Amino acid sequence: MFGKNLRRLRKSKGFTQEELANEIDVEISQISRIERGVISTSITNVNVIAKALKIAVSELFEFPPR
Repeated sequence: MFGKNLRRLRKSKGFTQEELANEIDVEISQISRIERGVISTSITNVNVIAKALKIAVSELFEFPPR
């Protein structure tokens, strides 16, 4: 669910995977793998992602009802 939420928030802020990756200094493939749920990310990266997207960290964990 985290990855799907990240994708939704990233797109709503107008970022491509490449732009977000460049902003937080990671490989594009890492953003892709996080969004697909292939890998997890550290809480440090979660904080950096939230800052790049200009959102609260908590928004990344607010999952819509199924």
